[in-house]
Amino acid sequence: MQKPQHFKLEFVALMASLMSIVALSIDALLPALPEIGNFLKVANTTDNQLLITMIFLGLGFGQLLFGPLSDSFGRKPIVYIGFVVFIMASIICVTTKSFEMMILGRILQGIGLSSPRSLALSMIRDSYSGDYMAKIVSIVVMFFILVPVVAPTLGQLLIAYFNWESIFYFNLIFGVLIMFWFWKRQPETLPIEKRIKFSSHLFIDGTKEFFKHKEAVAFTFVSGFITGSFMVYLSTSQQIFQEQYNLAAMFPYIFASLAISVGLATYLNSRLVVKYGMMRIAYLASITYALISVLYVLIFWSGNNPSIYILLSFFALQFFAVGFLFGNLRAIAMQPLGHIAGIGAAINGFISTVMAVPIANYIGGFVTDSVLPLFIGFSIFGIMSVLVFIIMRKKVSLVKT
Repeated sequence: MQKPQHFKLEFVALMASLMSIVALSIDALLPALPEIGNFLKVANTTDNQLLITMIFLGLGFGQLLFGPLSDSFGRKPIVYIGFVVFIMASIICVTTKSFEMMILGRILQGIGLSSPRSLALSMIRDSYSGDYMAKIVSIVVMFFILVPVVAPTLGQLLIAYFNWESIFYFNLIFGVLIMFWFWKRQPETLPIEKRIKFSSHLFIDGTKEFFKHKEAVAFTFVSGFITGSFMVYLSTSQQIFQEQYNLAAMFPYIFASLAISVGLATYLNSRLVVKYGMMRIAYLASITYALISVLYVLIFWSGNNPSIYILLSFFALQFFAVGFLFGNLRAIAMQPLGHIAGIGAAINGFISTVMAVPIANYIGGFVTDSVLPLFIGFSIFGIMSVLVFIIMRKKVSLVKT
């Protein structure tokens, strides 16, 4: 019989805080993209998107290193190592005058932050399982969503009173405080007897084990589809609202209001997932995600942007569906991987992120004077996600029969 699983507020808040360092490093920088581009003499303003997408590339690759190491040496020491890398990368970002070096710094920031981001998920899987794990992941994501609500406004204030470099310094101070809290209050979640002996075959063996679980692989791909299409929005939102709609002053508030839509959905998911199951909710959310984006494409196929109110309505509905997907997709993929939670979370994060970065870079290149390419991307990857759900649900039904 499975042991009763209990909600621990401090644990949830701490896991959300570890993940929020990532969100702060991405979203607080959004209002500063034009200023950084000007400072670094970037000729093509669309290249500024790389300051957002490249940190995701680092997040993807870093997990491959830190995930397996955490299965052998425990979660906490590896989180500390990742944060040291983040500190060094931040120093590169605030001292360079080269766009190429800034991109390198952002990739290294992503590598460093991949440790707390992915190992937070591993620590949740160490502590919980099943639909209750999906509930905990949803609550963590809900707290995590509070950061995008305030981060662009915070970034704007820091630029107004100081300079764009102050955003990096603030991120460092915030990260140090979280690391101190983590060191003082969070016990190790992976006991010594459950650790995997470190060897040169650790990653190869873990990867083979991961790919034995078709459910984990399938929903890792769905995570890549959804993350990639959503990343296009993250990397182009500043350009859309400030340049296409001339709403530079309103950008932080628009970004925050849309983040609230995601947060509300994750809250509702945390209340509903144990009752209705993560698979059913995620399936319905993926259908909704696809239908909303296809509807936009059909209505605005001409490429002319609608009024800001109509656009925000579509975005809000879209992101409401996303709120039911992020936590559940990760939980579904991680459910069969409890015995390799570290490397499982690493491969899950790596594949979904490495899929997402080229998706975001490619589609983002078309988002110049119209929002239509963004919704075409939403449509394609939403439909692909639904197809994966249909295939996997049929396979589950066949196994049961």
